[in-house]
Amino acid sequence: MKIEIIPTILVQTFEEAKERIKAVEDYVDWVQLDVMDGIFVENKTWNEPLDLRDFKTRVKLEVHLMIQKPEKVIDDWLEVADRIIVHCEASENIKEIIEKAHKNKKEIGIALNPETHPTVIEQFLPRHGKGRGKKDLDLVLLMSVQPGKGGQEFKDWILEKADYLKQKGFEGNIEVDGGINEKNIKEATEHGINLICVGTHIYQSNDIGEIIEKLKQSI
Repeated sequence: MKIEIIPTILVQTFEEAKERIKAVEDYVDWVQLDVMDGIFVENKTWNEPLDLRDFKTRVKLEVHLMIQKPEKVIDDWLEVADRIIVHCEASENIKEIIEKAHKNKKEIGIALNPETHPTVIEQFLPRHGKGRGKKDLDLVLLMSVQPGKGGQEFKDWILEKADYLKQKGFEGNIEVDGGINEKNIKEATEHGINLICVGTHIYQSNDIGEIIEKLKQSI
């Protein structure tokens, strides 16, 4: 699987979101929009999918829904995003969410909080060698920090989850989010993780292009 850096965007307004997308679109192929409802996680962010309908960018949009009962809003996000990620801890309708995303020809992923083991989503993992079907996940996101705020320290023990997914024959994308920098990014990829989410470390840099290049060189 191709290894990619995905900047994460956690903001309060759509204007801020646009600025951050434009700041990185020359250096990456994807960005992740962090959407929080103040219920599933403590913080609340910009969360209006209609704002994206007329927005143009060369990067693909991944939306990480850190919200309770994402099935209530996923239709609107499927109209504007290329890939949706929901939390298994936030919904009892994961099967229906996966099928709806695939029906709309969009990729779908499940996020696992640090304390959640991948066994809870094993039924949604494609069977080894058979490819992904309409009921199977395209991506598993491993949270290496508690969801809801940026700038936390990387929990390296979550890398064992990536090993577990590989042992189960999962051939989709494995993504990690939280506390990644040049010192630990290589370790993550050595466990089979191919999508690396980085937020604070990129956007607090004085030279965004340079820090993204340093992350790539550190792999």
